[in-house]
Amino acid sequence: MSEAIRHSPARAVVIGGSMAGMLAAAAVKDQVGSVEIIECHDLPEGPGPRVGVPQAVHIHLLQSGGVAALEELLPGVIDQLAASGAHRIPVTTNMIIYSPEGWYRRWRRATHRLMTASRDLTDHVVREQVLKEPHVNVRTRSRVIGLLGDGRRVTGVRIRTSGEGEGERETELRADLVIDASGRASRLPQWLAELGIGGLAEDRVDSGLVYASRMYRAPVPTHGWPVVSVNADPRLPGPASAGGILPIEGDRWHVSLMGAPGGQPTRDADAFEPFARTLRHPIIADLLARAEPLTDVSITHSTANRRHYYERLRTWPEGLVALGDSVAAFNPMYGQGLSVIAQGALALRELARGGLVPGLSRRAQRAIARPVEAAWALTVGQDIHFATTTGKSPRFTDRLLQRYVNRLSLTATGSFRTATALTDVLTLHAPPTSLIRPGVLLSALIGPLRPQLKGPQFTPEELALLDGVRGRS
Repeated sequence: MSEAIRHSPARAVVIGGSMAGMLAAAAVKDQVGSVEIIECHDLPEGPGPRVGVPQAVHIHLLQSGGVAALEELLPGVIDQLAASGAHRIPVTTNMIIYSPEGWYRRWRRATHRLMTASRDLTDHVVREQVLKEPHVNVRTRSRVIGLLGDGRRVTGVRIRTSGEGEGERETELRADLVIDASGRASRLPQWLAELGIGGLAEDRVDSGLVYASRMYRAPVPTHGWPVVSVNADPRLPGPASAGGILPIEGDRWHVSLMGAPGGQPTRDADAFEPFARTLRHPIIADLLARAEPLTDVSITHSTANRRHYYERLRTWPEGLVALGDSVAAFNPMYGQGLSVIAQGALALRELARGGLVPGLSRRAQRAIARPVEAAWALTVGQDIHFATTTGKSPRFTDRLLQRYVNRLSLTATGSFRTATALTDVLTLHAPPTSLIRPGVLLSALIGPLRPQLKGPQFTPEELALLDGVRGRS
């Protein structure tokens, strides 16, 4: 028999101690008397790996839209990340990007700043900031197995806790607000069905890309070192492939390579750099030949875009909100996931400032859907053009839009104005619809104002550092 726990004053329960869970707690902590985070596993004390986050071994970044949202939620956290070794990357000043239309220029004027770090470090800094609040608590080795309440109002959760030598125990934890931040493994659709709420729409678009990642000791100091990216081109014959190098803390490079079915990378460490040499340009392989591998190769097949349209349901119970990968998970190749979570959490906080009033949950779910929609348009709008993609095929309008985006990308290789318009969207500062403003349309019509670069644009200082490093024997 379960044990009921009563509470007063208002309590929020967050399902999952992930990044989404921590930011959900940050969003509502000032409006409730306590926040209880329910987490299946133990949490690391420092910036170590967290069980249940297999994607942490692959490259992560915070787009500048996510950076701004994170700083709003947790003032000072960005400086804390930087002090811990994370890198602020000016866009596109410190970025070497080979797009399908050519090399992007490293414009001297930076329009945005990304943050790059290992996922473990980012999780640790955010977790430390959130959990320093005395009324925010984590209940580890506990799993939410169901919701309390009915189709009109959720009043808490049922929890199964396992303790050392104590076996399993079930309890009922009452709450005024329950936030599902349990990620891709969320059982919320099933729980809603048990409450009598059906008709949930879901999309799944899968390019089939496989990720292979590895850490390297960089051969050069990474402070001020650029991000390097070779993007996939869906127009080329054969399986699509891509790769990227992010400078992270500890003078390390975090490297991820991607390949579609028929040309996927493997766990074979000896094949990692040869695979990098098969990309559209060998720059990543050339750089890795000078670096020292620090880890084995990690693989993931979980790169599908998946979305639940909770905001469209005709019935939505009071006292329930979903956030993060529970709502939508994206192909990590585009680096949108963490930033969408931060923007969604910020939207929740802005609405919660008015208190846990009737209608808050539905309004919050619709607000969370807005940054999801922007990122979904970007990621799915690209993935549907790969020959290996399942779940959705490009229509005539999709092909027409892709031709326009290709034209913008070509123009951006030699036009600062167009490059800025594109990066405004890619960094989640502006909606995709901003790309059809008259000024952007005119720029696309005119085309690039400068000739295309013939190769990667390293600075003389960067070349001097590389020239002083011998490749591994």
